[in-house]
Amino acid sequence: MSAPARPTAQAVSRRPGCAILAFIGAVLLLINEYPLGAVLLLFITGVYLVVDQHKAKQAVELHRIRSLQSTEITGYHAMSPGEFERAVAFLCERDGCADVRVIGGAGDLGADVIATAPDGRGIVIQCKRYGPTTKVGSPDLQRFGGTCYSVHRAHVAAIVTTSVFTRPAVNYGTAQGIRLVDNGALAGWATRTGPTPWM
Repeated sequence: MSAPARPTAQAVSRRPGCAILAFIGAVLLLINEYPLGAVLLLFITGVYLVVDQHKAKQAVELHRIRSLQSTEITGYHAMSPGEFERAVAFLCERDGCADVRVIGGAGDLGADVIATAPDGRGIVIQCKRYGPTTKVGSPDLQRFGGTCYSVHRAHVAAIVTTSVFTRPAVNYGTAQGIRLVDNGALAGWATRTGPTPWM
């Protein structure tokens, strides 16, 4: 997830057409020709400028959020798998989960983090700290799907990754009700600009 080029409010709102419309309206008012048309023209120009400024602010805020998320994902890529599991557990605790435990390792039967959601539902999360070019595939989901509900009795089962999911993995996850949290969704969760996996 690379950081996008930074827009500025000035660059986004640069509209030479507005200046021309305002100038024409002002001239018409000054020479007292078509005063109603001139006022209407100036009003339309003002509305356009207000809308344009709002769009400029939205673009700047969107860039700020994307930069924040990009920095967050870069930090997760630098972690070891164990550190990543602990980081996901921290996010669960931060967002109100109780009984958060990291149980990843040999014999974990697919569960890396177990927690209780704020509403009382049991959460089981598998963490995949993969590089950006390694996708989480359908076999990964099938192994997790075989234990998350039957063994761990999850109400919410999720796989959280620093990468993305293949199309077959998405199809399997959707069919089995497994929440798929890819790098973008993880960044949104971590920066509080997106939902938690249990929402």
